[in-house]
Amino acid sequence: MKPCKLLAALLIASACLSAGASPTSQTRTIQGDIAEVQNAAGYTYLRVKTKDGEAWAAVPKADVKVGAKVTIESSMTMEKFESKSLKKKFDKIAFGVLAGPAGAPAATAGAVPAAPAGHPPAGHPPAGHAPAGHAPAGHAPAGAPAMAAAAPVAKVTKATGPDARTVAEVVAGKATLKDKTVLVRGQVVKVNAGILGKNWLHLQDGSGSAADGTNDVLVTTQDAAAVGDVVTARGTVRTDVNLGMGYAYAVVIDEATVRK
Repeated sequence: MKPCKLLAALLIASACLSAGASPTSQTRTIQGDIAEVQNAAGYTYLRVKTKDGEAWAAVPKADVKVGAKVTIESSMTMEKFESKSLKKKFDKIAFGVLAGPAGAPAATAGAVPAAPAGHPPAGHPPAGHAPAGHAPAGHAPAGAPAMAAAAPVAKVTKATGPDARTVAEVVAGKATLKDKTVLVRGQVVKVNAGILGKNWLHLQDGSGSAADGTNDVLVTTQDAAAVGDVVTARGTVRTDVNLGMGYAYAVVIDEATVRK
């Protein structure tokens, strides 16, 4: 299984866990014919006829039709999952990614346009920045628009106000800043757009050190930005974000508003 598809499945599964569903198994493959298709909230829900009977699965939004044969990889089965967007409860549903070209998610409104390949995934540090507990750089989720890295960031003027922090202050001070609002001004060095309904940005401002990972912070947002933009991000500090299977992040600025 390619790391990019594994990571995409982990991101989907993490969202399900936050909704209160319980995983029963990890990383299995589902194959069969599509019997039903429903789209909601950035996902495509599929009722699949397999050799072992019918099964429900959900994947990032995809253009598939009833009757098509599909293979769903890296799936994690969740019990007692409720889709509020579909207003439907599932006794069991597998979250994963479609194999082949159909696995590329549909374009997301407001997403940052795709650029040359070589960009790490949503939630991953930029190349050369892999603090303890982080997955290695260099993987990209299935269908994620890849953005080229900008040149090393020079000093960016710190934001002003009581919540203003440098990147290094957020990363190093994560324990005291947990669940608090921060305002960070920095340069966008990495972008993944439209993953789990969010854009995932890496900001640097010239503070901190690449050696200990304090020079870069991950921001999740509904707002669009491009590599090289200098932006101000206001969001909530989340710590010890664990997606399972070794994918864990010490600090994230979550649900941020991002302004140039």
